[in-house]
Amino acid sequence: MTKNISTKYTLIKPGNLWPFILVTSLFFWWGLANNMTDTLLAAFKRIMSMTDFQTSWIQIAFYGSYFLLALPAAILIKKYSYKTGVLVGLGLFILGSILFYPASITMAYSHFLVALFVLAGGLSILETAANPYIISMGPEETGTRRLNLAQSFNPLGSITGVILSKFFILSHLNLSSAEERASMVPDKLRAIQSEELVSVMGPYVSLALCLLIIWIMVKYTNMPKASDESANLNLMNSIKRLIKKLNYRWAVIAQFFYMGAQIGVWSFTIRYVMQELGVNEDNAANYYMASLILFSISRFIFTGLMKYIAPRRLLFISAIGGGISTLLVINSGGYIGVMSLVAISGFMSLMFPTIYGLGMQGLGQDTKIGGSGLIMAILGGAVFTTIQGQISDWTQSIKISFIIPLICFFVVLLYAGIQRKLEPKGLI
Repeated sequence: MTKNISTKYTLIKPGNLWPFILVTSLFFWWGLANNMTDTLLAAFKRIMSMTDFQTSWIQIAFYGSYFLLALPAAILIKKYSYKTGVLVGLGLFILGSILFYPASITMAYSHFLVALFVLAGGLSILETAANPYIISMGPEETGTRRLNLAQSFNPLGSITGVILSKFFILSHLNLSSAEERASMVPDKLRAIQSEELVSVMGPYVSLALCLLIIWIMVKYTNMPKASDESANLNLMNSIKRLIKKLNYRWAVIAQFFYMGAQIGVWSFTIRYVMQELGVNEDNAANYYMASLILFSISRFIFTGLMKYIAPRRLLFISAIGGGISTLLVINSGGYIGVMSLVAISGFMSLMFPTIYGLGMQGLGQDTKIGGSGLIMAILGGAVFTTIQGQISDWTQSIKISFIIPLICFFVVLLYAGIQRKLEPKGLI
């Protein structure tokens, strides 16, 4: 084991504890929204008798918005402040959640996609602001460890999101099959769908009310300025400098593929469990919840291990574990396949913040724009989930579609293996 030099440095600068706690709470809230949204693929497949490819448009709208809003978010926080970015992001988060109400009235799938697009735009701005903000609240040497600590609260939100979805959305779905729904008279089918979509809407509107309280707290808290450079912005020069940094380029690529693995695994967990164990959406959600509990516990464990083992080594080990588990998902099935699917989440737990932290090393004046690039890489969640959905439809087997996350883990493994040679000199 390699002892990490970061043990010499403080984790959080004096005076930054309350702002750190407040910003860290945001990781909980967007984790809740992310994973509550993941369950919508199974919900809309049942409600509107959709294919896996059609339901994957939920992730296209969600993570497409992440991609489109990340760079504008970086420009916003560069010109103003991290606090401004947090307030704008929370505002869009609230608006998107409220838009679920009119969408439940019109009962149009496209209107739910618009609501998700607005909501995810808020999350994109929040992540673009919060991730580097957390890194700025202490020495750069402990930045990756500090970000892993903050990100450890993200899966707690994810678990909460799945619980809300299980009890307020999935458990309220009518269990009529696509064939049975097709044979219903239109008025009866519309009545059933209306009840189901109201159940979808409820948790999101309630979430908006909670977020409004958080917005007020942030607004009236004296947050650190975290002024790493002037507000002057030359976007093209920043982009040119970032492209020249090998470590940063590889981190963006690794993040793009990692997000493809994470969102693909979580989006189709419920579908996989339903197929392999013959249960309904409500019962299958228990296994999804188990995945997130393991994800949460593992992230705290990995954060502790980073005091003694270099983050890149833990990333390498986790990528191997994720790849082996995915192979079992593809080739086994039944309870072995389901347990292997749950195990993947344990290995994924440290990947996003670790790739992010390693990629942000040595960016200096380009930190905010660089952070947006790593958030834009979240688009991989939309791209690869769509491909996975198509493979599932073509082969009529959700198992075979997990070849996509397997490929993604290989790319993460490659980055972890070569990161030492790519990192800026003078950093551990």
